[in-house]
Amino acid sequence: MTSTTITRLTLGAFLLFGPAAALAQSGGSATGGTGGSAAAGGTSATTLGTGGTSTGASGTGSSLATGGSAAGENAKSRSKVNETGQGLNGQSKAMANDQGIFSKSQTKTKVRDGESVESRTKTMSHEPGSKPVKSTTRTGSSTSQ
Repeated sequence: MTSTTITRLTLGAFLLFGPAAALAQSGGSATGGTGGSAAAGGTSATTLGTGGTSTGASGTGSSLATGGSAAGENAKSRSKVNETGQGLNGQSKAMANDQGIFSKSQTKTKVRDGESVESRTKTMSHEPGSKPVKSTTRTGSSTSQ
């Protein structure tokens, strides 16, 4: 028996301004997630994703939550979660740009039912005349560790 919960989060731009990763495990469970923000000029973008899976006497359960937000001119964000038959895939993207100044963040999270959780967040911000500031944060956890 497998149960799956899908949750979407909408995040405010007030969230953490820096990459973050978290993971935990015990027994037959695995959890993990990443998140990050980018900011330049009057733009900012934040995304995060987290998931978990657990196997016990009553079956296997998995969940995934992802979300993002952007602020500034031409700001947009989107999030989606798909059930694959073997688990859950989630992705959030947020981006804002203003005359060549931009910030963007993207988080991808995968949950494999009863097996593992993986998450990755990439961020980038740029102002004309300077080098882009980039960051990547990854985490992974499995029920067998």
